[in-house]
Amino acid sequence: MKIGILTGGGDVPGLNACIKAATMRAAEEGHEVVGIRRGWEGLLGCNPDDPATVGARVIDLDPGSVRTIDRTGGTILHTSRTNPARVRPSEEPEFLKNGREDEETRDHTPHVLNVLDRLGIDALIPIGGDDTLSFALRLHDEGVPVVAIPKTMDNDVHGTDYCIGFSTAITRTVIFIHQLRTSAGSHERLAVVEVFGRYSGETSLVSAYLSGVDRAIISEVPFDPDKLAELLMQDKRGNPSSYAMMTISEGATMVGREMVMGGTADAYGHLKLGGIGQLTGAALKEITGEGVIYQQIGYLMRSGSPDSLDLMVAINFAVMAADLVIEGNFGRLVALRNGNYANVPIGVTRQGVKRVDVGALYDVEQYRPKIRHVDGKPMFLY
Repeated sequence: MKIGILTGGGDVPGLNACIKAATMRAAEEGHEVVGIRRGWEGLLGCNPDDPATVGARVIDLDPGSVRTIDRTGGTILHTSRTNPARVRPSEEPEFLKNGREDEETRDHTPHVLNVLDRLGIDALIPIGGDDTLSFALRLHDEGVPVVAIPKTMDNDVHGTDYCIGFSTAITRTVIFIHQLRTSAGSHERLAVVEVFGRYSGETSLVSAYLSGVDRAIISEVPFDPDKLAELLMQDKRGNPSSYAMMTISEGATMVGREMVMGGTADAYGHLKLGGIGQLTGAALKEITGEGVIYQQIGYLMRSGSPDSLDLMVAINFAVMAADLVIEGNFGRLVALRNGNYANVPIGVTRQGVKRVDVGALYDVEQYRPKIRHVDGKPMFLY
């Protein structure tokens, strides 16, 4: 078989290890592997009648070319947030425009199907989060042999307890929080740490839980800044070093308000998030009169090399995916379920984004993690 691998959406540590392991496993069994560059854009922008576009977007992968890629973070295949089922004119390749002048989005799935056929790709292994996998599901529905690998530091893909990138993101966040304590304590301030998480607050919840910060605001529960200020001042007064710290999801909202968003919606309809932490910091300063440190960790959570857990999961997910392809078992999502490696129907991703179980994991009155029962929960409680 000729197997295609691509990475889509945000980069996370562990992607290169995943690409390498899938390539090595397939090559062992005599299969050809190609990498599709820039996620779904690689197929959208590929014109099979133009060798230049093919060469720019499809590269051969073999044991020699992937030998050392697992030593670094990011993805050698590059990535994008392209959605071929919803392409704006500004994102459309010239050869697909055909003189159009309207501003409507177009569904170029038929073009992608034609490209896969013309390139002779027999099966696809897309590595991505909810958005990337939504188009993988579309291709599966169209009859393309697909085996998907879940990747997102938000850990919010349905069907799996774990997604590549989550452990490293949490590990980094905990380290940065502890480092920030020195400044917060030295200046006796309130510290607001904003982390990624659009609809799921797990990164805020778990990093707060592990680092022992005072309060955690999550995407699922709107918060009252006056109440938050009162709680943080209690925490500050009770701290011998006279400071208090909190985490907040980028998708969090104040009571009665909307998410802080801006810019132009991407191909999946998402506006860029970021800034709720800064607004919260300003509100806390106005309410309390205290000095506030605001730190948006952002891309530092997803940069650099993976930790050992993300390496373990990335490599094992890749081997599982390659084996499923080799066996002809398509339409699957590799997963971790109840501590065991497994695979589930890719259709499980139709359920949308997985969110924090607020009743089991969060104290909505105190704005902090409250893990009531650990027995029987997944390793990351989610």
